[in-house]
Amino acid sequence: MLGGMSVRVVSYNVHSLRDDLGALAGVVRGLAPDVLIVQEAPRRWRWRTKCADLAASFGMVMAAGGMPSLGNVIMTNLRVRVLEQWCMRYPLTPGRHMRGACFARLEVPGRGPFVVVGSHLSTDDAERPAQAALLKPALALDDPVIVGLDLNETPDGSSWGLLTDRLADAAALADREDRYTFPTPNPNRRIDAILLDPRLELGRYQVVTSDAADRASDHYPLVVDIV
Repeated sequence: MLGGMSVRVVSYNVHSLRDDLGALAGVVRGLAPDVLIVQEAPRRWRWRTKCADLAASFGMVMAAGGMPSLGNVIMTNLRVRVLEQWCMRYPLTPGRHMRGACFARLEVPGRGPFVVVGSHLSTDDAERPAQAALLKPALALDDPVIVGLDLNETPDGSSWGLLTDRLADAAALADREDRYTFPTPNPNRRIDAILLDPRLELGRYQVVTSDAADRASDHYPLVVDIV
């Protein structure tokens, strides 16, 4: 546990900022995350400035990711201290998008460190399990781990099985596996997840739906409170 202190983590695929950016900023600010894991953040020309501007629109700051992790980004509020950050890339399959993951070792003042991880797996059924197999050993860390990701498959897929071998699906812990995440505004699949280290205690899990969320992205954001 994080010393009994609640920490709010949000995971959100922002659809490469193709939608209503005002609605997106409003959704995130309304959720008031301590840590935000973003998929499909800026990753190309002027990505540092674009990611910093996106974080500022949420009232947050950049912690890790961007181009080095192929559009996976971790942002924090000023309550959270960033101790370390790093990235990894999955091998490029010719004709496919290169993908990766970002990592940040974080600390809430006076509490032990924890690691937050963000990733976005392939849409290709043949490529995706190999990416999950590479990510899995990278999650075997000394500190408790929280993973937010777009798996691009439903929970019966092999990548879910690989990654939940030692990490718990927050939706299953909360008995909310019936809440779909994609596509807005009429979702019919749960392809996004927050996975939790067994050393952490889940206080709340929610898939956030609203009119603003319908305009903000093609995915709904996931919220967990770790207590």
